[in-house]
Amino acid sequence: MKLLEGKVSIVTGAARGIGASIARRLAEQGSHVAFTYVSESSAEKALALEQELSALGVQAKAYRSHAGDFAQCETFVNEVLQQFGTVDVCVNNAGISKDNLLLRMNKEQWDEVIDVNLSSVFNMTKQVIRPMMKAKKGSIINMSSIIGIRGNAGQSSYAASKAGIIGFTKSVAHELGSRNIRCNAIAPGFIETDMTHYLKEGEAATAFLQKIPLGRFGKAEEIADTTLFLASDLSSYITGQVISACGGLNI
Repeated sequence: MKLLEGKVSIVTGAARGIGASIARRLAEQGSHVAFTYVSESSAEKALALEQELSALGVQAKAYRSHAGDFAQCETFVNEVLQQFGTVDVCVNNAGISKDNLLLRMNKEQWDEVIDVNLSSVFNMTKQVIRPMMKAKKGSIINMSSIIGIRGNAGQSSYAASKAGIIGFTKSVAHELGSRNIRCNAIAPGFIETDMTHYLKEGEAATAFLQKIPLGRFGKAEEIADTTLFLASDLSSYITGQVISACGGLNI
C-alpha cells in the first residue's frame, strides 16, 4: 500500500522547482493533490503538472492563488474542500527571495518577501486547521531554509522570513498537538533550482561546495522525499521539529 493512499494534500508554489517535485512525490504515493501557482506565466507549467499527476491515478488540480493574500487563501482552501472533501496534508512551500544588502534594501522589497514567505504560512495554516481539527488529524509542513538558521549577508529579509517560519512551526505544534495535528519544518540548504542557479558557476560555486560536507548541492527530489516522510505516518510521533536537509552545511 502507498504511504499516502487516499489522502488529500495541498502544496503552495508548486508550478516548478521544489514545489513541483513535492507534488509529484506525494501523488506517486497515492495522495490527491491540490496545488497553487501565482503568475500567468506559470499557467502552462501548472497545467502540465496537473495532467502529469492525474495520469498517476489520483485527483489533481492547479489553482491560481497568491499565498501571501489572506482572502485568496480562504477562497482557495474552500474550493479544495468542496472538490476534494478534506485536507490531510498542507505543504507551505511558496517563497521568493529579493536579495540585497540591508543598506540598499527598500521597504517594498522587505514587505514582499515577508508576505510571500512568512505571512503565507499563517494564511494557509489558518485555513486548513479547521478541517484538520474536525478530522482529528493532519500534517502541516512548512518550508524554511538553512538561511533562516544561520543567516547570510545580503539576505536579511529572506533569513528573517525563514526564521519566522521556524518559530511559527514550533508554536503551532504546541497548540495543535492535542488534536493529533503535527507541524514540522524543513530547512533546505543549497538546492539545484531556478532560484539558486547563479550559485553553480565560477568561484561562488567552489566556495559554497567547500562548506558542504557532502560536497554537492541538493536535489529538489531529496526535499520531496523529506516532505513525504513528514506527511506520512512514518513520522507520526514527530512534531515541532526542523529537519535540516542541507548536506551537513549547518554542523
